[in-house]
Amino acid sequence: MKKMGLVMMLIFVLSILGACSEKEDASAPVANNENEPENEVKIDQELEDAKAKFEPLGEIPVPADNPMTDEKVELGKTLYFDPRLSGNNVQSCMSCHAPGAGFGDGMAKFIGFEGFNGPRNSPTIINSGYYPTNFWDGRAGSLEEQALGPIQSEAEMNQSLDELVIELNGVPTYVEQFNTIFNDQISADNIAKAIAAFERTIVIADTAFDRYLQGDEDAISADAKDGMKLFAGKAGCISCHAGPLLSDYSYHNLGMSGDDGRFGVTGKEEDKGKFRTAGLRGVAHTAPFMHDGSLETLKDVVMYYNEGGGDHGNKSVLVKPLNLTDKEINSLVAFLDSLSGELPVIETPEIPKN
Repeated sequence: MKKMGLVMMLIFVLSILGACSEKEDASAPVANNENEPENEVKIDQELEDAKAKFEPLGEIPVPADNPMTDEKVELGKTLYFDPRLSGNNVQSCMSCHAPGAGFGDGMAKFIGFEGFNGPRNSPTIINSGYYPTNFWDGRAGSLEEQALGPIQSEAEMNQSLDELVIELNGVPTYVEQFNTIFNDQISADNIAKAIAAFERTIVIADTAFDRYLQGDEDAISADAKDGMKLFAGKAGCISCHAGPLLSDYSYHNLGMSGDDGRFGVTGKEEDKGKFRTAGLRGVAHTAPFMHDGSLETLKDVVMYYNEGGGDHGNKSVLVKPLNLTDKEINSLVAFLDSLSGELPVIETPEIPKN
């Protein structure tokens, strides 16, 4: 009997402990699975798809026969600012491609030799080393060739290359620099290489948009993100402004009349009125816009495309009315602004004396 009593007592104690345990379990908080979706980050798939169509600019290509050195770049910068490169010793490369004017001149069309009224806008040299051809019509096959073009042009600097070589040979500092850097004498070819080396340093690659591509979600505004979606989608800008430079390196007729453009280089009827697609990093610094400088602001550019361009008979089929709303136009402008970055700071060099 005593043994039976102990067993009954043990059963009673265990039943009390079990009841307490059930009570504690019942009082424990229950996970509310219904609240979990509220903590999930919603993905804007259209935005992600648009973002995937862009890429960083990457390193600038450098030709094997013109490697970059600090000394060569410094020489090229000095030549870039030197008015001896013009026939009247008044103009320099900097006259039409000034650091403070987005490496253009801020005018619709350039002013050339002794006040000549140029027919086209001075294109910026920002990121010019990425293009396989240069000038609005692509007539220069390299940055080195481009560097000599304006010097010889009667409309621009009107300087004989032979005369320029003679003139620079009268400057001891230049004679020494060319001998040290190129192990050679002053020549038109070496002048071109030095200027091109300097121009390859004028790069804008670190923009708000580039930081966004690298993962900084707050680097650009919500409006700019909407603009990016339009750029890659409804507005179709990416049809021509694609790739690392945001240029297809090709030529298109945007409907503007009065200039035969690429036709003057190729002689092909289909090239009439075609001009090179401009890269867009740094674009906000380079107003006015288009080959003729006819559009003053980025909003003017977007509105021009929105209205379907001009009425040139050879206009590209890609240029057609976009039917963008005012809000969408402003978003596209915000996106273009996000591509613009900071201008490279260039200190004016001391020009050597004779």
